[in-house]
Amino acid sequence: MFFCAPYKLAKPLTGFALLAIFTLACCKPAKAQNATDGAKIIADTLELKLPDHFRQPRKKNFWRAGGELLLAEAIPFSYSKFISKAPYANVTWSSIKHNIKPGSWTWDKDIFKTNQFGHPYHGSLYFNAFRSNGYTFGQSALATAAGSYLWETFGENEPPSPNDFVNTTFGGVVLGEMTHRLANRIVNNRATGFKRQMNEVIGFIVNPMNGLNRIIDGKWGKVNRNTADYDSTKISVELDLGARRFNPNSYSLPGAKGKFGWFARAKFIYGNPYDDYSTPFSNIIVNVELGQDDSSKVNAINVYGSIAGWELRNSDRIKHLAILSANYDYYENEAFFYGGQSVKMNLFSQYQLLDNVKLNTAFSAGAVILAAVPNTYVYNERNYDYTSGASIGGSGSLNITDRFFFGLDYRGAWLKTVNGNNSHYFLHTLTSEVRYRALKNLSVLAEPGYFILEGKYDEHPDVNKKYPFLRVSARYTFDL
Repeated sequence: MFFCAPYKLAKPLTGFALLAIFTLACCKPAKAQNATDGAKIIADTLELKLPDHFRQPRKKNFWRAGGELLLAEAIPFSYSKFISKAPYANVTWSSIKHNIKPGSWTWDKDIFKTNQFGHPYHGSLYFNAFRSNGYTFGQSALATAAGSYLWETFGENEPPSPNDFVNTTFGGVVLGEMTHRLANRIVNNRATGFKRQMNEVIGFIVNPMNGLNRIIDGKWGKVNRNTADYDSTKISVELDLGARRFNPNSYSLPGAKGKFGWFARAKFIYGNPYDDYSTPFSNIIVNVELGQDDSSKVNAINVYGSIAGWELRNSDRIKHLAILSANYDYYENEAFFYGGQSVKMNLFSQYQLLDNVKLNTAFSAGAVILAAVPNTYVYNERNYDYTSGASIGGSGSLNITDRFFFGLDYRGAWLKTVNGNNSHYFLHTLTSEVRYRALKNLSVLAEPGYFILEGKYDEHPDVNKKYPFLRVSARYTFDL
């Protein structure tokens, strides 16, 4: 209800304005629609965050959504067929007839980046073709699966592959809902000037489908009241810049013989799990790491999105919250690469140990739906195996007087090969953080850690890949 929910105000409200909004929203005059319109006008003038039922929801547009999904299919297909002349784009009626048969599905041999990043990104376009046209999370997820199937059967002359279908559908949903929410958070219809135009451009880059629809609807750059799509959720941003030293294939921490390079990271925390977990992806964490490396400048992309949550305890000194999450992970460094999608149950806890001492912990366990891990012994021209398995994780961070921070994080997984050489893998990542907040938004920190991948093969010698590192950086934090 309007009268009991808290609202964020961009500027102080007078008692008269509050009374006017309360009257228009809560009373039931004969002309209810006029009252609602009045509440919208006053709230827009005062930049008040209104609940969804007071904002104009975006109407579903099936034909436009379907057309944009087909456009997302047609553009990469046309490029591959007419510009790059890719062999797989030579689609014929014979290849389509073969691909429609259920028994034609087989695992493909595309390169790691194509399967683990290209397909999930492509799926996010399918997802947002419907999501940005008024459809729900679940309906857009079904559209993503349909788009993936269409591409696998009609977009290539190669047999459809289960790894592409999973990567495009599941990864597309995770990346799609994340970009949907961030883009709607970036663009504010009430903003003006250069900042507004830049926000429109950034929003378009984050979610091209939403940007395209804003252009079609004439909303690009136009000052108007915000619709139900506008999102005012708080986003916390962490930007790290510094240097790291690492030792590929060695258990020793980096010393004089270690490799040295620059390092950067951006982390976005959307929402607060303790405040809102009622809808899918009401809390999102996005982590992107860049660095000087022999294999790739992009070393990690991690996306966490909450699906559902349950409050277990909520007191002044202790809080416990269970969250079911969907996760997308992409790693690529000199020691090893990994790309996987998983579903986890997470237990988040907050402890107020002393007045100025806080402890946050997180424990997780779940299923790895599909993951690609490097295979030293090439299989079917592919230098990685497809696996499924289970994962566990645990982390803790200590906050002393909001100035000293100490953290430890472990993630592990057991993975069984489902397509590749007969093998199974153990993945371990252990990182720690020591941080000191020197100024209000500026901190300095050191992070030692390990990435370890152990491969156990039935017909080949076992393989261990190690990547110990030490990072030293400065961190700037702010809220959006």
